[in-house]
Parts: sequence; structure tokens; C-alpha cells
Amino acid sequence: MMTSAVPGKSSLLPVVDLPRSGDESLLKGSAMTKRGAYAALSYMFCAVLLVMFNKAALSSYNFPSANVITLLQMICSTSLLFILKRWKIITFLVGDPWSSTNSGSFVPPKTLLHTLPVSLSYLLYMLAGMESVRGVNVPMYTTLRRTTVVFTMIVEYFLIGQKYTISILCSVVLIIFGAFVAGARDLSFDTYGYAVVFVSNITTAIYLATISRIGKSSGLNTFGLMWCNGLVCAPILLFWTLIRGDLALTLSFPFLFSTGFQAVMICSCILAFALNYSIFLNTTLNSAVTQTICGNLKDLFTITLGWLLFGGLPFDLLNVIGQALGFVGSAAYAYLKIKGK
Repeated sequence: MMTSAVPGKSSLLPVVDLPRSGDESLLKGSAMTKRGAYAALSYMFCAVLLVMFNKAALSSYNFPSANVITLLQMICSTSLLFILKRWKIITFLVGDPWSSTNSGSFVPPKTLLHTLPVSLSYLLYMLAGMESVRGVNVPMYTTLRRTTVVFTMIVEYFLIGQKYTISILCSVVLIIFGAFVAGARDLSFDTYGYAVVFVSNITTAIYLATISRIGKSSGLNTFGLMWCNGLVCAPILLFWTLIRGDLALTLSFPFLFSTGFQAVMICSCILAFALNYSIFLNTTLNSAVTQTICGNLKDLFTITLGWLLFGGLPFDLLNVIGQALGFVGSAAYAYLKIKGK
């Protein structure tokens, strides 16, 4: 049964394919293959463009509700997962063989209940992340988001008592210092915008910690967790947008039927799904070093492209120095973590 299914795997997404005996280098990161290079480029491409399209919808078109965008992204992702799972292109369980009789089934209610904390923290993470893009220009958004590591360290300390070395703490201090230096002359400074970014950092830290404690014990892979998040969060968010009147505001939005705005929204929804997939694919095919380098390169592209497209932050030497300090700090932190120092 298993052998008959192998030749037909060309249409499957490569997210759960185990490496063959001659392909072990895919998971070791000693040499990047062509497939691994495509995965790394896809990750950076999706990450940068998603920020740009979300920023375009919320700032350029002045779309009134970040909640509606989040809801549409969830509906799009859940629908795509349903189609891919029904066609047996993906699986939701870790180690679930494609040819098993259970491969067409979905997540049982017991597992859905087990992952409820992950889904709820994901909802807060998505809402705060989407709203944080609105009030801050893209370069400063990227810089401030690098401070997420601080909140992650705090959450890990209180949850599992995790402690860090002096070298790690010094790299984090450099990240924080760079963020403050970069924002010292931000003419578009907005207290609410900065506050939402830091709230987004806190929710990100909680979400990551929740995945670490609950998601990994659920037996679900990335697609399975995405499916649970969609099933739990979409109805809650739909109810929330109804009582807040966000859907009514959306229906009266003047650019709702604009071709440009609709294209931005469609791209945002597709990229939100593609980003989650490309992150998992990149970390599967490449090494941790490659993923870290991609993340830092992605930040550089995001800052540069956001500066060119949306402005909001005139060229200032102090800001450039702050951006550079933040970049060096995040790179040093990643290097130290990979080396275990």
C-alpha cells in the first residue's frame, strides 16, 4: 500500500516528506541545495510582501478595520487547508502516512480542545500584529518588532525558569538600545502606534511560549495547528467584528469595489498562508543558521522597501545608526543562541 503511493507523490507539498538516504544534507544545512535556496527566497519574499500589502491596505487605502483583514486571512487559510487536506496534499498529524486510512480525516474534538490556549493566543497575536502596522512607519515597525526577544525571554523565565548568559543579555540590550536610538528622531512618533507594537511583541512572546508548551505535545504539525487556529479563532473574530460594527464599516468603505484595493486584500490573504508554509519549509530544508540569516535579510529588505514606498521617516543619521545597532544585536543574539553560548 505504501509503496504504491510513493510514485504519485509529485503533487504533494514537500513539507512532510522525509529525506531519502542520499538527501540527508537537506536537514543538516552543510550545503544549501537548489530546493533549499528556493525555500529561503520564498520565506523572505512572502514575509516582506505581507508587511507591504497589510501596510498598503491600512495606511494607503485607510481601511478602517484590521480585524476584518485578519478574519479574511483566517477564512482564506482555513479554506485552503480544507481543500489541500481533502485532496490529501497535506496532513495534519506528525508522522501521519499519506496512504493511511486516517489521512483524509481532520482533527478530533479532543485535540482541538487541547490546542485551545494556542488558538486563543494566536488570535491575540494576529489582532495586535495587524493593528501595529497601521500607526507606525515600516522601518520603525521592523526595528521595534525586533524587541520581541525581550518579552519572549520574560515569558520563558516566568513559565519555565529559563535563564540566559551575560553575552545573550548584552546582545538583547544592544537591540533595545538600537530601537531607542532609531526612534529618537522619528517625526511620525505616535504613542498609540508604539504602544500597539509593544503589545504585539508581548502577544507574540505568549504565542511562541504556548506553542512550545502545548502545540508540540498535541501531535499536530504546522498545518494541523493552523487548522485548529482557524476553526477556533474565525467564529470568535466574526462575532467580534459584528458587535463592533467592523463589518458594517467594511461594507460602506469607499474603496471596497476598487480593483486595486481588492488586489491588495487578495494578495494579503494568500501571503498570510504562504508565509506560514514557507517558514516551516525553510526550517525543514535548511539549517537554523540559514533561517536566522534569512530573517535578518528580510528585515533589511522590509526596512528599505517600506522606506521607499511609504516614507514617514526622513533620512536621519541617528535613525540609520539605531537601525544598524538593532540589526547587529539581533544577529549577535541569533549567533549566540545557535552556538549555545
